Formats: sequence, C-alpha cells, structure tokens
Amino acid sequence: MSKTQYYTATSLDGFIATEEDSLEWLFPLAGIGESSFPAFIAEVGALAMGSVTYEWMVRNAEKVAAETGSAWPYTQPAWIFSNRLLPGIDGADIRFVKGDVRQVHLAMRAAAGRKNIWLVGGGDLAGQFYDAGLLDELIIQIGSATLGQGKPLFPRRVLSPHLRLVSVRQVGSGMAELRYEVHTGKMPVSEASESTAPSDRTSLEH
Repeated sequence: MSKTQYYTATSLDGFIATEEDSLEWLFPLAGIGESSFPAFIAEVGALAMGSVTYEWMVRNAEKVAAETGSAWPYTQPAWIFSNRLLPGIDGADIRFVKGDVRQVHLAMRAAAGRKNIWLVGGGDLAGQFYDAGLLDELIIQIGSATLGQGKPLFPRRVLSPHLRLVSVRQVGSGMAELRYEVHTGKMPVSEASESTAPSDRTSLEH
C-alpha cells in the first residue's frame, strides 16, 4: 500500500536547515550512496516541497548538482507550495500550488499511482499534511552536527496519535536513520504493556 512519507535529515538539535535556509551543513556527513535514499526514491511517484526549500535548490543549483548529479534530481512530478510567484526549472515536471494540502494530495495520489508520496520539506509543510491526517511515515536521518538555531524538523506537538518507532540503522559514521509510523489506531495490548514498563498551522513558505 502506498504511503505519504516525510523523508528528511536533521541535526542533533532538531534543525533541517540553518537560519539562512542552507542545507550545506548536511553534505559532509554522508553520501547519497551510503544512505537509504536510492531505494527510497525508487518507490516515490510524486513529491511535495515548500517554497523556501525549492528556492534554495534553485539558488544553489551547482552545489545540488555536485552532490546529486543534477540541479533538479527528480524525475517524478513535483508540487511546490507557495503563496508567491516563483521561477520554473527547464525540463522539470513542476506544479506551483497553494492552499489546502488535502486537495493537492488527491492530485498527487492520482499521479503517484501505487508508488509513495514524498514530502521533501520543510517541516511546517510536512506538519500540514500531518494536521490533515495524511502523513503515514517519518524517515529521519539524524546527522552528527548541531546548528544551534535554524528551521525546525517538525514544528508540531505530537502526543496522540503517537509516532511508533519501527527501525533504527547507522548510516556511515556521521548519521543514523530512524523510521516512524504515524500510528492513528490504538496500540496492541501487548505493545501497550511493554511501553509502560520501566526502562497551530503556519504559512506555506517553508
């Protein structure tokens, strides 16, 4: 069954980008080939991105190409959420949208078919899909770096429904990957017993 997934990287202190929206802090930590990204992107049929993430990629096309092999490394159709008019990219399958994520999600689901939907970021855009009950999974690469300040990973308070940790893996020497299901139903009784044993929306500009 296809999923809507928030796949991203964060610093140890919970930021996906610097205050200037830069993603360059991430590049030295692990190569794409070391990560789960090649297998992940092969199962993606559509993606969504906020305007700040998109504009950073446009401004830093040469750096993106050096890391990924292309200034726009996606063959899937992409929905860019923005309240502003933004430039397009030659050869890219891009739709600029705004408003309720639920309507856009319907179009993305139709385009993706049996494949998954990737929420590239930022964190608030992923949060809007979560608010609408459309987020199925978080796949978080935690980098061995701290930023002090920046753009938050997921600016939502998630207490219930809870996030269920389903896997943890090391990625090289600089990252760890945590995979969470957004668990909307009740936890099975056996798991609930184990878990008790000792041991606001913002803009589309992100």
